Amino acid sequence: MAGTKTIDADVVIVGCGVAGLYCALNLPHALRVVLLAKTTVDECDSMLAQGGICVLHDPDDYESFFEDTLRAGHYENRLESVDMMIRASRPIIDDLIKRGVRFARAATGELDYTREGAHSRPRIVYHEDITGEEITTHLLACVRELPNATVLENTCMTDILEGFDADGRRVCRGIVAEDAGGAHLQVNADATVLATGGVGGLYKHSTNYPCLTGDGCRVAAEHGVLLEHMDFVQIHPTTLWTQKPGRSFLISESARGEGAILLNDAHERFCDELQPRDVVSGNILREMRREGAEHVWLSFERVPREELEHHFTHICEQCREEGYDIFSEPIPVVPAQHYFMGGIHVNSDSETTLPHLFAAGETCCNGVHGRNRLASNSLLEGLVFAQRAADKIMRDRFAADTAAQLAVAASERSRFVAGSRDVTDVALLCGAE
Repeated sequence: MAGTKTIDADVVIVGCGVAGLYCALNLPHALRVVLLAKTTVDECDSMLAQGGICVLHDPDDYESFFEDTLRAGHYENRLESVDMMIRASRPIIDDLIKRGVRFARAATGELDYTREGAHSRPRIVYHEDITGEEITTHLLACVRELPNATVLENTCMTDILEGFDADGRRVCRGIVAEDAGGAHLQVNADATVLATGGVGGLYKHSTNYPCLTGDGCRVAAEHGVLLEHMDFVQIHPTTLWTQKPGRSFLISESARGEGAILLNDAHERFCDELQPRDVVSGNILREMRREGAEHVWLSFERVPREELEHHFTHICEQCREEGYDIFSEPIPVVPAQHYFMGGIHVNSDSETTLPHLFAAGETCCNGVHGRNRLASNSLLEGLVFAQRAADKIMRDRFAADTAAQLAVAASERSRFVAGSRDVTDVALLCGAE
């Protein structure tokens, strides 16, 4: 393509949310990695996650965590994926803490846990009401320190590249992109990871950034890559009602987990606020239709003032800017599009049906969430399966290398940040002693 800048890399990752960033951090420094952000790195839905991230509370929690996830997903989940996510949750949280991510602590110094809708017990760790921002910011800082990674902002993928492997199979060979000035870019890569987020930008009312328009799914479909459950779209029960245009402000489900209740215009409670999101959203919409109302009300009167001040700081501030004092009055809330459970079909290693093409995060469907996502499983799922994508890329790339070669390479490199993968990990993953 005339006038096209070309970059040669080992791995190209499209998207800089938690899935894209964590995939990069779990690749060895021997690999050249290029990451693309459609706009700025700040405009990813990972930054907007409020409530927290699920983790296996203790070994006895496994069965209830598994059942809660399945029940919320209407038992249409892929069981293997759910099992993988739950078992990997504690090591993931431990790794985030090593990287500097801060989570709320109890007076004992142990992690504090909150509860959200459809959870049978508290198992969600959090940082105030900006958990996603806390995690994403730290992961981005770690990526920016990597000697082998380049981040390109305001660079939108327009297509993927195809080629053939030694066996004559059709494979992915990288991506084509365009920057904000219209300049064309081609990134040649042996492995491509689509972590382009969800589809909220296609909806009039959504908690997502407008730039999230399903690019990964569109491009994948154009190349015959299998998509799955494209109708599995989640509506969040509580966003702050406003007449202003733009992205809907999320009122975290953890607010209801800590005691906030839903009221109609007569200030009557009309549903169980801790049911799965689709159930609560349906109850709200039916109540709105019955009353002919534009919204219902969320009351924080049962939430301790200290909890509001320390756990929901940013929600308090946003409501105050809209003219509501949650300490003394209910706020108007309405359901809005929030999450996408369908997407590009992937296996347990995040591989698509096109070899050398991977997908992770909200743009893919690995079956964890079923028809409806359990609250605070999104960040966890994205991290777990991004790591699995990185592991598979390493196994494929270094499978032919001998243990001796890997050992030599390992002796010449050290970990750059806590928890990052190096070639020692590659050797282990490839079965070398």
